[in-house]
Amino acid sequence: MRKLGLDFGSKTVGVAVSDELLITAQGVEIIRRKSPSKLRQTLARIDELVGRYDVDTIVLGYPKNMNNTEGARCELTMEFKEMLEKRCGISVVLWDERLTTVAAENAMMEMGIRREKRKDYVDEIAAVFILQGYLDYIRK
Repeated sequence: MRKLGLDFGSKTVGVAVSDELLITAQGVEIIRRKSPSKLRQTLARIDELVGRYDVDTIVLGYPKNMNNTEGARCELTMEFKEMLEKRCGISVVLWDERLTTVAAENAMMEMGIRREKRKDYVDEIAAVFILQGYLDYIRK
């Protein structure tokens, strides 16, 4: 069984999946939607990926503020978590995602990816960082 990592944003969801040994996370795709409230197709796509990759747990990035408080984005993430659990029928773990987007941006700069191309990949790479953090944690 594998784990699926998600970076849930207002118009995109970055997706990553673990290997079967639960050692590494790899980027899969970015699910895009036209409106923040249009989640039906996003949930359907995630459910497809859960089946395709034989996933038993979803690791959902939880966007706490830097001072450890929870803002409006956390509320939306909790609602999305409940929708995922209902749609996919598997457990969804919340994982602190602070600084994952910054880490993804820094990694892309180090790889020499041009600034205008970074926005095309940042959510997927952030999902990799979220999932990798979780995999490292469960291995300890």
